[in-house]
Amino acid sequence: MLLPEAVEALSALAHEHRLAVFRLLIRVGAGGLPAGEIARELDVLPNTLSSHLTILGHAGLIQSRRNGRSVIYFADYNGMRTLLGFLVADCCDGHPEICAPLAEVAQSCCASE
Repeated sequence: MLLPEAVEALSALAHEHRLAVFRLLIRVGAGGLPAGEIARELDVLPNTLSSHLTILGHAGLIQSRRNGRSVIYFADYNGMRTLLGFLVADCCDGHPEICAPLAEVAQSCCASE
């Protein structure tokens, strides 16, 4: 990931509703949710949500697929991993124990999947 892409992704997440959408989609997993359900769950107006979904999609953090007449949105886990990798790529200065807790967090949050 290059710096401009990282800035775009972080900027996309630097908004209360977009961060809530991203966290919700991470939580529900690969099945995703239709836009209407996201709007209801987060109490966001549909037209506002549409803008947020577009921004998150352009930042490479979510994707969508058509299911009949519905559009299902889901987290782009590869995009998330790429951003997280970018953030810690230069970490630790030869001291991997500094970043070890990150691996523990990833293992504990993903253990149920």
